[in-house]
Amino acid sequence: MDKQRLSGCIKSTATLIAGAIIYSIGTQCLISPANIAPGGAVGIALMFSYLTNLPVGGLTLMVNIPLLILAWFFLSHRFAIRTGITCIICSSFIDLIVAPYFPMYGGDRLISSLYGGIVIGVGMALIFLAGSTTGGSDIAGYLLRKKWPHISIGRFLMMIDGIILSSSVLVFHDIDAALLGLICLYAETKVIDMILYLSSASCKVLIVTQHPQQICTQIIRNIERSATIISGKGAYSGDDTNVVICTVRKSEFSDLKKIIEAADENAFVMVTETNQVFGLGFRNFSEAIS
Repeated sequence: MDKQRLSGCIKSTATLIAGAIIYSIGTQCLISPANIAPGGAVGIALMFSYLTNLPVGGLTLMVNIPLLILAWFFLSHRFAIRTGITCIICSSFIDLIVAPYFPMYGGDRLISSLYGGIVIGVGMALIFLAGSTTGGSDIAGYLLRKKWPHISIGRFLMMIDGIILSSSVLVFHDIDAALLGLICLYAETKVIDMILYLSSASCKVLIVTQHPQQICTQIIRNIERSATIISGKGAYSGDDTNVVICTVRKSEFSDLKKIIEAADENAFVMVTETNQVFGLGFRNFSEAIS
């Protein structure tokens, strides 16, 4: 079990570092020279960098610090620590590795926005797979959801990124900055969706296991989701068994797999992609598409 945990930790760390490097390359080499701000903390940092000539990585970390402090007090210590570590790694890579040694693309801004979004999306997807986030809009969205729980996180993220994109017009004195930033944000989102669950927002997981309570306890503690336990019986063996039903977001699925593997290596798991999920912790019923 210790070897499995060590192997999983090494794999997550390698995935996180790879994602951070790719994310940093997309930000510094493709997005920064195009003078666009595709939302999030890095979008704010790019605008401040344009105005002050300060390094993008350091500014990104500065934008995230107050959000991480709020996350520590109002969300969870575990989330704040993991996100803080990721922010430090990404900011360090941008300023200390990518900026000094990697060439910056100076061609067409449309190509910069499109390919920048693709590269950043790949990096962020790997970071999500490692069980972390890049902070910024994600933290702000969760914090605002705490204050106004009747509004979905997706809507908050749309509002935050919309404000950042609108502000970029004033900072760069260029309407194209917002339009290109929107293209970058769209490409980034699509790539993340394609890598993490083939465009599904969430997934429903059915777990046939002999250790349901152990799995559910870890889901509640580590992912901060809930689950349902159903008693069942094997059709072939006739033995009593249990089925755990759980729905998680795409960025949480890698953590769920680790929990299942650690609790029951012989578990039988079925994963179903879900286009829409409504209820506590997800979207409100008022947002249902008829």
